[in-house]
Amino acid sequence: MHIEIFEKFSDFTKSDWSTLSTKDNPCLSYDFIENAEITGCVSNETGWRPRHLALFDKKGSIKAALLLYEKTHSWGEFVFDFTWAQAYRDNQLPYYPKLISCIPYTPVSSNKILLKNPNDNESAEEIVNQAIKLTENHGFSSLHFHFLKPADLILLESSNLLKRVDCQFHWFNQNYHSFDKFLERLTSSKRKKIKRERRKIAEQNITFKWQNGSEISSEKWKKIYELISMTFYKKGSSPYFSNDFFIEISNKLPDKIMVITANIKSKIIGAAIFFVGIDNLYGRYWGTDDGFDSLHFETCYYQGIDYCIKNNIKCFEPGTGGEHKISRGFIPKKTWSAHYLSNNDFSNAIKNYLSKESLYIDNYIQSVKDHSPYKTEKK
Repeated sequence: MHIEIFEKFSDFTKSDWSTLSTKDNPCLSYDFIENAEITGCVSNETGWRPRHLALFDKKGSIKAALLLYEKTHSWGEFVFDFTWAQAYRDNQLPYYPKLISCIPYTPVSSNKILLKNPNDNESAEEIVNQAIKLTENHGFSSLHFHFLKPADLILLESSNLLKRVDCQFHWFNQNYHSFDKFLERLTSSKRKKIKRERRKIAEQNITFKWQNGSEISSEKWKKIYELISMTFYKKGSSPYFSNDFFIEISNKLPDKIMVITANIKSKIIGAAIFFVGIDNLYGRYWGTDDGFDSLHFETCYYQGIDYCIKNNIKCFEPGTGGEHKISRGFIPKKTWSAHYLSNNDFSNAIKNYLSKESLYIDNYIQSVKDHSPYKTEKK
């Protein structure tokens, strides 16, 4: 077997990529990743230099791949290591550049060690070893794998990477036949709260429309993009993906991207963007240009839950953060990342930190479960 480093994603052929373990997540598709680079959202200029790894056998057949980026900052990752970078600076050591394996700007769990044969442990171990060698031989401070599936986490831990745990809030479909059946599973106070919020939407004469990528014109995308951009601007940042990115994705993955618009008569007052996987709905971006009561909850959560119920989708991942999701039917779900630090002293210090952080996350999740929005089932 031999390894190659690809400086652009299009060095992979689409046929090779389709043979790897990438099919369950639309954000891991060839078109999504390639489009992020082609439109300039992921590039040297944005601090995401592609350093993808591809492992081939003697006949030139791909065996494994690893999305890998050289980062000069920590933005757009959603696994926060700013305090680690500060500790390096305090000790006159460079933390950047570092290497990271993830889907850019996309905090959803997915396969990271991409294999042609899911049982090919030899190729999996080899490509991880090559990533570690790249880290050590080219002066990178560290190597990070974000939002891992459990199988990848086990392999990375066996390769002496440090495990980090965090949590998101996800909604799970318990074979509900309708939104009302979902509400019946909630406690009385939470059920009343959701009904009250949905009633406020109706009282404001707000209606909603779902469309897939092929149904959205360039002009409509312009308005949708203006709305979701406002969410970034209000937080003092800029959108990670461009309007061109979404237009291209609509053309290339029309059935995998869904957009919901909130409307008063013919005016679009809010919008949210979702990606549709085999078993998961992924909520990604949302925005509005006015302060409509309960619009965020309806657009980003209740409409998504209703969509999952109607389309028999098992899990709804609305994004990172937000304890306000708990009272609306979402429950904590652990997420994992793995980290290799070239400096042994820092590696040991961060290992101790992660051990304490893990206990905190466990306690936090338990405290959230103690305030579950769901009725206690009778034994």
